[in-house]
Amino acid sequence: MNKTGALVLSCVVIGAVLLLGYDYTSAQPQADALASKIGVVSIRIVFRDCKANAAYRQKVLAEQGLKNAEMEALQKEIDAQQAGLKALKPGSPDYMKQYEQLLNKQAKYEATKQFLNQQRTLRDQRWTEELYKEILRITKELAKKKGLIMVLEVAEPEFPLANADELMMALQTHKVLYSDGCVDLTAEVVAELDKIQSQFKP
Repeated sequence: MNKTGALVLSCVVIGAVLLLGYDYTSAQPQADALASKIGVVSIRIVFRDCKANAAYRQKVLAEQGLKNAEMEALQKEIDAQQAGLKALKPGSPDYMKQYEQLLNKQAKYEATKQFLNQQRTLRDQRWTEELYKEILRITKELAKKKGLIMVLEVAEPEFPLANADELMMALQTHKVLYSDGCVDLTAEVVAELDKIQSQFKP
């Protein structure tokens, strides 16, 4: 290769390097600017840290403790009647009377247990919906104030997972794998919820 050809080749290589460098440096600010327009919120952390949810859980646990004590007392009565039944002659009037009482208490125990489970499920659902609606409202307001174009929910799985069902749930719900540079609104959402804690009725 003559000197002229080598000179031309060198110029082409240097130009390509400079062009690639320019593309990288110009793309980086654009990427940073885009990231600054996207927000993220961890719903799990909001539920965990906000005062309203902590108060609700405390109240539920206290009520559940009382109900559990009542159920334990009823179970002791059932156990005592079962033990007393063994001392009676099967088929006798006393036996049949106590046997009927035993069946009634067992039926009451099972019905109460089923009712309490259903009541707790429906109550938790209502509470979760109410709190989640407020989280969405607050998130939208914060996003508008900050000029964000999008807010994503970040749900980091907590490893190790307990079973295959939790693994499948994580695979289905863990959509944001990386969010460095995005605006994290989580702490601000918690703070705004704490300001209106008195409005919630656990």
